[in-house]
Amino acid sequence: MALTLAAGRSHLLVIDVQDRLAPVVDGVDGVVATVRFLAEVAGLCAVPTLITEQYPKGLGHTVSDVLSSSAKPQVVEKTAFSAARESKVMIRLRKKRDEQRRDQIVITGMEAHICVLQTALELQEQGYTVFVVADGVSSRHIGSRDIALSRLAHAGVTPVTSEMVAFEWVGDAKAKMFKQVSSLVRHR
Repeated sequence: MALTLAAGRSHLLVIDVQDRLAPVVDGVDGVVATVRFLAEVAGLCAVPTLITEQYPKGLGHTVSDVLSSSAKPQVVEKTAFSAARESKVMIRLRKKRDEQRRDQIVITGMEAHICVLQTALELQEQGYTVFVVADGVSSRHIGSRDIALSRLAHAGVTPVTSEMVAFEWVGDAKAKMFKQVSSLVRHR
């Protein structure tokens, strides 16, 4: 199992960063800023982005800051807490894995102890290498997030930070997107 992220093997999965859920999530402004940052870096590094929306009739749609920062995001509605149980999500992920060897899933979003946790565990069970962005997930209660991150780490899901992801995707200071990513880091 590869523990180093590679842009050419990665997929960014944004879980349920939605209008009506966001106001009750602890530290939501930081989470949205981190998701936005990762979506911008993903665009620069040609990493596909998939966004899920949990029951949008009740929870609203993805917050506009996230949508506007994503290059050609694909948005999929779901009702299952785990995105890995949604056929539209899995069809897209499997297609990228089969055609482009994208077997690494970087997960960010809400709520860490429900949808993020269940998605990460089930994707790992299906053979993906899963990374959860610790500064890019939260829950209504910070303790729930902390327990979720601990449980995920004990289950073998790799915790990362958004800057770890960004610079592993870039890989080299000589890369054409290095200056752009560095600028995004400085202006966060």
